[in-house]
Amino acid sequence: MTSPIEAVRWSPDASAVRIIDQRRLPEHYVERDLRTLDEVVEAIQTLSVRGAPAIGVCGAMGLAVAAEAGTSASPSFHADLRRIALAIREARPTAVNLAWAVDRVMALVDAAADRDTVLAVLRREATRILDEDRAMCRAIGEHGSALIADGARVLTHCNAGALATGGMGTALAPVYVAHGRGLRVAVFADETRPLLQGSRLTAWELARAGVPVTVISDNMAASVMRSGHVDLCIVGADRIAANGDVANKIGTYGVAVLARHHGIPFYVAAPTSTIDPATATGADIVIEQRAAEEVAVPFGVRIAPVDASIHNPAFDVTPAELVTAIVTDTGIFRGPYRFT
Repeated sequence: MTSPIEAVRWSPDASAVRIIDQRRLPEHYVERDLRTLDEVVEAIQTLSVRGAPAIGVCGAMGLAVAAEAGTSASPSFHADLRRIALAIREARPTAVNLAWAVDRVMALVDAAADRDTVLAVLRREATRILDEDRAMCRAIGEHGSALIADGARVLTHCNAGALATGGMGTALAPVYVAHGRGLRVAVFADETRPLLQGSRLTAWELARAGVPVTVISDNMAASVMRSGHVDLCIVGADRIAANGDVANKIGTYGVAVLARHHGIPFYVAAPTSTIDPATATGADIVIEQRAAEEVAVPFGVRIAPVDASIHNPAFDVTPAELVTAIVTDTGIFRGPYRFT
């Protein structure tokens, strides 16, 4: 890659969480500094920062800066901290990484400790989560690159690259590792309606890295597969149930069905923190419903009548039997899935 994309990191003076505002890409590259609880929650909910690993990192770091800005050394400090943690934890319900990161940080908080000690613990653990995320991405890339042959053509959905993590990505990490080793690899990027994360984000970062990328409309995937132009599919995940069912960006299930019909391997790449042993199957995953305007008035242009009802789930669930393998930072798992 020409220079590392850092979707989420500390600001230079470490007083804020610095993110790339992904709503502005690809036309404008804009960075934002988040310092308050409202700013952190708003950035996560509006998809200024997005991708399960990235919002987990942002949630942990955001908790640290929001606690510094929104609490005092009063007797209510620990209650205020719990309130801030809950607000961040619930900013988006489907991606397990957000709750996982916030809970991990809060588990280290000693109820008897003073404010300065607690704030130092929050910041230290958030930094550790960021560093681990970067290492996790590299490990997924190393494991997953074994699935990519020279000349491979990969289809992906949504964005699970550097913009979605603290490192080089999950689904795109094997592509980046293979490309860095001199293998010829090209990517078909589903545009990913309604917010076009594939065309706006995946294509932007792949082109920036010098990886050949072709954007297709979501409804072109079947035809491209039938024409023999796709060798494998790799997608990310926002939550993986204990049985291997996978929640990911809406439209992923359709890609998996098409891949099965055409005999194309369908891989999921995600960190182990995305695996939720407390969720037995995909039927237990809460699917976030987003605003109707995202479908009816995308990017400020109305494309549906005012009196039409809108259905806008952010994610769908792909059954484990459609998943060829799950690539994690600890290795590659194949069904029947047993993660413990």
